[in-house]
Amino acid sequence: QVQLVESGGGLVQPGGSLRLSCAASRSIFSIYSMGWYRQAPGKQREFVASITSGSRITYADSVKGRFTISKDNVKTLYLQMNSLKPEDTAVYYCNAKLLTGELSNYWGQGTQVTVSS
Repeated sequence: QVQLVESGGGLVQPGGSLRLSCAASRSIFSIYSMGWYRQAPGKQREFVASITSGSRITYADSVKGRFTISKDNVKTLYLQMNSLKPEDTAVYYCNAKLLTGELSNYWGQGTQVTVSS
């Protein structure tokens, strides 16, 4: 079991940057995989980036070269977002996958990111 709380969202101009944080209720050192998903109005939730306990990183093609996922292996996951575009506007959700006999998913409440002039 783990509780997740996102923060760092807000309004930013195109080309700007934001850093999202996901605070976990316990150490994330042994969590199988953590990542970020996003959902825009009228759209399905989509994968953004993930990082495993072994530091294997995966990015969606739409954010490669612009976003960076990282973690401190204590309690916090990060998403550094640079060169933001209007199409990045969405609610961003933190995700944790725990492998405890079976794979279990946990989600935060989401944080709004709006990219607009």
